Amino acid sequence: MEVTSRLSLDDLGILLVEPSTMQRRVIQQQLSEQGIKTLEAVGSAREALTRMRVFIPDLIISSLYLPDADAHELFALMQKDARLSEVAKMVVSSEQKRENLEAVRQAGVLALLPKPFDRNDLKRALVATLEYLMHEEVELELYDITTLRVLVVDDSRMARKHLTRVLQQIGVEHIDEAVDGSEGIKQLQDGAYDLVVTDYNMPVMDGEALVNYIRQSADYSHIPIMMVTSEDESRLASVRQAGVSAICDKPFEVSQVRNLLVSLLEPDGD
Repeated sequence: MEVTSRLSLDDLGILLVEPSTMQRRVIQQQLSEQGIKTLEAVGSAREALTRMRVFIPDLIISSLYLPDADAHELFALMQKDARLSEVAKMVVSSEQKRENLEAVRQAGVLALLPKPFDRNDLKRALVATLEYLMHEEVELELYDITTLRVLVVDDSRMARKHLTRVLQQIGVEHIDEAVDGSEGIKQLQDGAYDLVVTDYNMPVMDGEALVNYIRQSADYSHIPIMMVTSEDESRLASVRQAGVSAICDKPFEVSQVRNLLVSLLEPDGD
C-alpha cells in the first residue's frame, strides 16, 4: 500500500501472528469491529515470513512468544529484508516482567497490548499505527523543521531505525546516529546539532553520562536532550536531575514525539 498523507483504519493491511487458534479468532473479531478489512492470520514466525513474501502488511501484530521464535527474533529477521524493514510492529502479551519485554521494546514496537486488551487499548494502538505511517510535518515558529539537525544515540540498530523513521515522518531530514554516549560525543564534536535524542541503557557510556557531559560543556549545554527509554521512573530521577529536557517511554506514539519536539524547541507561552 502506498503511504499517503491521509489514511484511515480500513486502509490498513494487517498480519496477525498468534499461535492459539482461539486467540486468533478473538483478535480477528476485535480488529474487524475496529474497521480493519485487510487482515490475514498465521500461527508461527516461519508462517509469517512465508506469507510476507507475497503479502507485505502495513502492520504486524504478534504474540510475544511463538512456537518457533520470540517476537523480537521475528522482527530482527524482518529487519534484514528491505521490503519488510518499514512494517509497523505491535506485540500482544500477558507477560508482566519488564525484563522479558525489554527486547521487543528495543525493537521499535508501536504498542505493547496486554492479554486480554479492551477496545480502547486496541483503537489507540491502531491510531498510533496510522500516525506512524502518515507524513505530518511539525510546524515550528523558530525553526524550519527540514533544516533541524538531530543526533540519535542508541545501541539498538532497530531502535535507531525506528526513531529515525518517526523523526522523518514529522519532517526532520538531517539525522545522524551513534551507538553509545562515547560515539555521541564524537559526533557532537564534529557537527552542530539542534537536538539530541538518546537511550538510557547503553554500553561504554550510558545516557545519563551523556546527559551529564552535554550539560557540563560550555559548547553543548544549550542543546535540548530528549531521552527515549523503557526504564521505570525510579531509575530516571538522577537523569532528570542531570538536566534531560524530556523523557519519552518505549514504546512511544508519534504524537508524543511531535508534542515533545514542539515543547523543546518553541519558547514557553507561545
